[in-house]
Amino acid sequence: MAGQTTSGAHNTMMDAALNQSTIVALGGGGFSMSESGTSAIDDYLLELATTVRDKRSTEAHHRRGGRGASVLPRVCFVPTASGDNPDYIHRFEAAFDGRAETHVLSLFGQSPWGYQDPKMLQDMDLIYVGGGSTANLLTLWRDHGVDDIMALAASRGTILAGISAGANCWFEASSTDSFGPLAPLSDGLGFIPGSACPHYHGEPGRAETFRTWIEAGQLPGPGLAIDDHAAVVFENFRATSVIAEKSEAHAYIVDERGETRLDRDVT
Repeated sequence: MAGQTTSGAHNTMMDAALNQSTIVALGGGGFSMSESGTSAIDDYLLELATTVRDKRSTEAHHRRGGRGASVLPRVCFVPTASGDNPDYIHRFEAAFDGRAETHVLSLFGQSPWGYQDPKMLQDMDLIYVGGGSTANLLTLWRDHGVDDIMALAASRGTILAGISAGANCWFEASSTDSFGPLAPLSDGLGFIPGSACPHYHGEPGRAETFRTWIEAGQLPGPGLAIDDHAAVVFENFRATSVIAEKSEAHAYIVDERGETRLDRDVT
């Protein structure tokens, strides 16, 4: 899969800011769709976050003339798309308890977490964005300046990840049910060029409508379609690997000729 890219116009300053970024887009899965709360994809994300934390810890100790100590990675859950649903937040905290220093960015001031200044995201090793309404997420993030802070955090090495709406948001455009019926949405953040479709074979109508919108030019192509329990890793705007926690989970490049299944790693 290495070398496959999506296309689209990019802001030059955004390109520079995200030049060394790592973004993981989940079609579905993770703790959000796990009855036990365990997830191989989440384990993978924690491995990435731990690598970032260890590097930062070592660099900090070297500046002080000492050696780096192993510490838990800092992971922030961003549940904006769900309206900061408390049950969703509790599931995140239970899934990562003891494995990470957990934080929650609540733009709704949800008790007991309270409103947090989005600048706190700059101190995180992994930012994990939950599912829900892509349109609501994008509106609130822009109102609070979260989009610019996300880009800055990513440029400094923080891993960006998200499921469903939390995957859609990174792209230029996406397939969303934010307005009720499935519809194309064209004002994503554009951190990754092209279009995204989560739950590709997991929800009725997702595959058919996404292919139609790509073919008709209603969404910029080629698009990236991701099944539940699969995730695509992007480095420097390039899709470098597909992670799957179930054998039937895949990711696809979709263009006017149809869909092409991407190679993957099964965790």
